Amino acid sequence: MVTSLFDLFKIGVGPSSSHTVGPMKAANLFALDLDSRGLIAETQRVRVDLYGSLALTGKGHATDTATLVGLTGHGPDKVDADAIPLIVADIRETKTLNLAGQKVIAFDEAADLVFHYRDRLTQHSNGMKLAAFDAAGATLYENTYFSVGGGFVATLEEMEAGTPDTTNVALPHPFRSAAQLLEIGEQTGLSVAEIMLANERAWRSEAEVREGIRDIFNVMEACVDRGCHADGTLPGGLKVRRRAHAMYNELRERPERGLSDGLSILDWISLYALAVNEENAAGGRVVTAPTNGAAGIIPAVLRYYHRFVRGANDEGVVTFMLTAAAIGSLYKMNASISAAEVGCQGEVGVACSMAAAGLAAVMGGTNAQIENAAEIGMEHNLGLTCDPIAGLVQVPCIERNTMGAVKAVNAARLALRGDGKHVVSLDKVIDTMHQTGRDMQDKYKETAQGGLAVNVVEC
Repeated sequence: MVTSLFDLFKIGVGPSSSHTVGPMKAANLFALDLDSRGLIAETQRVRVDLYGSLALTGKGHATDTATLVGLTGHGPDKVDADAIPLIVADIRETKTLNLAGQKVIAFDEAADLVFHYRDRLTQHSNGMKLAAFDAAGATLYENTYFSVGGGFVATLEEMEAGTPDTTNVALPHPFRSAAQLLEIGEQTGLSVAEIMLANERAWRSEAEVREGIRDIFNVMEACVDRGCHADGTLPGGLKVRRRAHAMYNELRERPERGLSDGLSILDWISLYALAVNEENAAGGRVVTAPTNGAAGIIPAVLRYYHRFVRGANDEGVVTFMLTAAAIGSLYKMNASISAAEVGCQGEVGVACSMAAAGLAAVMGGTNAQIENAAEIGMEHNLGLTCDPIAGLVQVPCIERNTMGAVKAVNAARLALRGDGKHVVSLDKVIDTMHQTGRDMQDKYKETAQGGLAVNVVEC
C-alpha cells in the first residue's frame, strides 16, 4: 500500500520519531482508548513497560518524557514543545498524573514506568506495553504498541495482522516498486510527483494536499531559522555545544567568501542540516522526514533549492515533496525507515535518497533520472549503523545529517549528468538495504551497545 506524504512527513517534537514521537502517540492512543471505553473514572493506576531499543536508549531519546506527556492527553503534532518540561516536572514533583487531561491519579515513575533493558518483544525492537488498573488492582484495559519508525505506531493486533499504516482506499496509480512507478510514468506521461499527487487526491482534495505541504514546509523553514539563532549547550550530559548559530553568523559576516570559494555553498547546506538537528536534539518542533534522527536532510536540501537554484518557486517545493514522498513510500513498503530495525541506513540513508530524488525532480530530471538519483543516495549509505553515544540523538547523528544532505545534492547532480540508465536499480538497492539491516548485529541498531557508543568515552 502506497504511504501518504502526510504519514511520512509528520509534525512533531524531538529528539526521535521512533523513541519520542511514537511513544507519545502510543501513550496518547492508550489514554484515548480508556476514555472511549468509559474507563477513566475507574482507573487508579497506569503502568508502562518499555522493551528493546525503547528501553536501551529510551532515557537519551526522551522516551520516558514522551510517554508521560502522551498519557496526559497530548499528541506530538499538537503539544507545545516549550510546555513539555513543565508537564513532566509537575508529574515528577507531585507523583501524580492527569490521565487524558481528565482525572488525576497517583503515578510513581520508578514503579509505573519500567525499562526492561534485557528483554525484547519478538515483533519489533521498539515495543511498549500499557495497562490500567482499578482500585483493587484488577486490570481494566491493556494493550501493546510498537513504534516502528518515523512516528508510525502499530498495536500488537495490527503487527500480527499486517495491517497497513494508511487507510485502504482505491488509488488511481498504486505501485509497490520503483519499476512499477516508472512504468506508470511511461504509460501515462505523468512525472513521479504527478503520480503521487493523483494518489494523494484519493485521501484529500488537491487544495488540502497543497496546503498541507505548505504547512510542513513552513515548519521546516521555521526549524532552520530557530536553529540558526539558538545558542548554548544541548541537553543530555554530553555537553555538546550548538554550532549552527556561530556558523550562521560567520557565513553572513563574510559573504565575499562565496566569490573565492566555489564550495562555500556546501557550508550553507551543512548549516541548514545542523540547525534542524540541533533543534531536534533540544526537543524542539521538527518534521519527521521521514524520521527525527534524519530530520535535517530534506529541509537542508529544500532550502538549498529554494535559496540557491535558479528558477526555484513554491510549485517546485510541492514537486520536491511529492517526489520525495513517493521514494519514501517505497522504503516504507519494502524495507524499513527504523534504525532499530536496519540501522541508520534506514534513516539518514532513506532521507538522503528521498532528498536526492526531490532535488533531481525540481532541477528538470526525468523519471528515470529521479530513480537514479534516489538509488545513488541509498547505495552509498548501505551498511550505515546507528550508534548514538549515550543514547542521545547528538553524536554522530547531527553531523551525519550534514553528510546526508551534501550527498543528496551530489547524487542528484550525478544523476542529471546521465540519461537515467544505470546498472543497479533502486529496487535492488532497497532490497539490499533490507537484507543488510537483517544481517546487521543488534548492537548497531539504536541500542547504544556498539560502534561509537562504546568506543568513545563519555566526558
